[in-house]
Amino acid sequence: MTIASFPVRHARSLLFVPATKPERFAKALDSGADCVIIDLEDAVAEGSKDAARDQLARYLSQSDPARLTRIVVRANALGTPWHAADLALLRGWAGRGMAVMLPKSEDPAALRDAAQLLGAEARVVALIESLAGLDAADALAREPQVARLAFGHLDFQLDLGMRASSEESELSFARNALVTASRRAGLPAPIDGVTTDTRDAERLAADAQRARAFGFGGKLCIHPMQVAVVNEILGYSEAERAWARRVLEEAARRGGEVFSLDGRMVDLPVIRSARRVLAIG
Repeated sequence: MTIASFPVRHARSLLFVPATKPERFAKALDSGADCVIIDLEDAVAEGSKDAARDQLARYLSQSDPARLTRIVVRANALGTPWHAADLALLRGWAGRGMAVMLPKSEDPAALRDAAQLLGAEARVVALIESLAGLDAADALAREPQVARLAFGHLDFQLDLGMRASSEESELSFARNALVTASRRAGLPAPIDGVTTDTRDAERLAADAQRARAFGFGGKLCIHPMQVAVVNEILGYSEAERAWARRVLEEAARRGGEVFSLDGRMVDLPVIRSARRVLAIG
């Protein structure tokens, strides 16, 4: 499997589920989320880490290849007592389409070492949760096994002692930095952080619309009810998908020549945009 074919690269919605709740894994995958993040880190108490890892191992051993490609596992961070054991478990699966999210990503060399321990075919999502991580965003994005950047905006605020308003204009500089780092490295648009109030549909929609306005292509979710809204706002309408199909069909007939469609010039950048629409859905 090439890096371009990993579903996590174009996922709009990525739904967290605790690794200690294996009964929820299938429901999460059936929720409509593009990817499911099985969490070994924040959602698991220190005394339950080993049990969570064992439960995850049993689940992965029963998962078919199509399911594996939609799974991301958030490992415990470098420097924690559980990091090495997490990577040892995930190594066997990361080369089969499953991605790994590395929290507290700050040091490109440490990320590279972790990715290599997971295997040459492994792809990782670098979760930026600190100023050090933001400062290193360009270098992290250029690591060859990084599939995408993600923004852990809650921990980021804690790191800087911030109390952002509900609109989070105070975090604009960080969001701009992650979007531009992703673009410079040729990565897909990054993944924005969670909306913590699962009952506030207006807040969720506003957060997703802000993410798209900044240039993010995905958003972390913590409840299945958030998935449909995120998919709709960060995805494309049926009319947009139909237009993209027409562009690509006509481009194939034209053999690479510039042409006009519905009064609009279609050249290579427009064709690339159409491919992106169909890749994301």
